Amino acid sequence: MLLNYLIYETGVVLSYAGCGLLLMVIGYFVVDLLTPGKLHVILWEQKSRNAAVLVASDLAGVAIIVIAAIRASSDDLAAGILSTLVFGLLGIILMGVSFVLIGLLTPGKTGDIINSPQMHPEVWVNATAHLGLAGIMATALL
Repeated sequence: MLLNYLIYETGVVLSYAGCGLLLMVIGYFVVDLLTPGKLHVILWEQKSRNAAVLVASDLAGVAIIVIAAIRASSDDLAAGILSTLVFGLLGIILMGVSFVLIGLLTPGKTGDIINSPQMHPEVWVNATAHLGLAGIMATALL
């Protein structure tokens, strides 16, 4: 009985963790798509703090949404995974839209901001928008 419970719950945990990991990978690639240049080069070779803050806020935002979606999901594992994927993707889309809108409403080019050797205020605005949207979605889910 206990062994069956542990096996089932391990499967549940791995399913949700896999779902969250997949969504965070998608979130990373969306940031890569929306920023000029190759994000892995900007992060690991150029060591851009601006890019790091942007990616970190996106990953944290996706994680917040996934946590809330898991908490709000029903006891039905398949429905819970599906709703987590749907709300996670919606959050990624909304964060991408906010990134584009902020870029359109502020002066300067996104590439110049991301590649700047100094911390740029627009990156903090984007990071706050990512986390704010995640918080709003998490509250709506709960």
